Amino acid sequence: MSRATGLSRNTIKQGIRELESPEDLAPDRVRRPGGGRKPTSVIDPCLQEDLERLIDPVTRGDPESPLRWTCKSVRKLANELKERGHQVSHTVVAALLHEMGYSLQANRKVREGGNHPDRNEQFEKIDRKVRYRISRREPVISVDCKKKELVGDFKNSGREWHPKGQPEEVRVHDFKIKELGKAIPYGVYDVHRNAGWVSVGISHETSAFAISTIRQWWREMGKKSYANAKSLLIVADSGGSNGSRVRLWKWELQKLANETGLTISVCHLPPGTSKWNKIEHRLFSYITQNWRGQPLLTHATIVNLIANTRTKEGLKVRCILDENYYPPKVEVTDKQMASIRIQRDEFHGEWNYTISPQ
Repeated sequence: MSRATGLSRNTIKQGIRELESPEDLAPDRVRRPGGGRKPTSVIDPCLQEDLERLIDPVTRGDPESPLRWTCKSVRKLANELKERGHQVSHTVVAALLHEMGYSLQANRKVREGGNHPDRNEQFEKIDRKVRYRISRREPVISVDCKKKELVGDFKNSGREWHPKGQPEEVRVHDFKIKELGKAIPYGVYDVHRNAGWVSVGISHETSAFAISTIRQWWREMGKKSYANAKSLLIVADSGGSNGSRVRLWKWELQKLANETGLTISVCHLPPGTSKWNKIEHRLFSYITQNWRGQPLLTHATIVNLIANTRTKEGLKVRCILDENYYPPKVEVTDKQMASIRIQRDEFHGEWNYTISPQ
């Protein structure tokens, strides 16, 4: 066997002994416990203590949590340990950090501000209304305005495939190109049909623009899908162009109700909970994934990227460019407000109300 394999006779004899007494070696091991090189932390007992001392002042996280993380890189930590007389590499430092309960982590948006005491009850109310409307085959939409985007050869987060060493070159500074301006995507998400409509505006994010988008969705998609509908439920944030305190939002809703003959009910999410709006994680998140790493060179590029957004769950999106001008700071008089046929719910009428056709 030694001549056939080139292995030494002693190695072969050792293997035969291990085969004849398998109880000495566990099935998942290649050597007996205690064999092999000792861990660095055993050879150098002070290593872990010095490492803990280095990262302790910059440790983040809940002291009661078993998972912690540090903002110092393993290479910097390894260099500092070497200056203290330890023979250690950055890979050993990384392994020690994992053993000590540390990990690399990124920032995460979780702070929503103050919690309203009736927040949970409002969510339950919205859930009941949505389920009831869907069971009656009445349209339910979630609306919001996506983040405004600069149009031009600007950096867009994410990566896409290019020939090696040939990334697409973009501008260093994000200064608006006056000739191209910006894009304002306002979206309507049909909760029941998993379908979206996005109007890309070029002037201002106003309530008139928001209602115009809903109007276009109804004409092009909603009316065909809900031919017998007599009412519409809108779920929106409490701020922005569709805010619960915005007069123009309610005035434009009255116009929409008059035009369509629909009784329009609105449920606003409690303040500070905009990320819970379904349109955020059912539509906007997929749009962002679809255009990641691609500069939004023109308005046509933006419209095409949004319209080509698809998911395995069957999401389909239609998108148009809205070139109309929507002036900001339009005032709605007290007389106009008094003419709105609005009925407020007993529970937080500022969040839940219904506008009927005049």
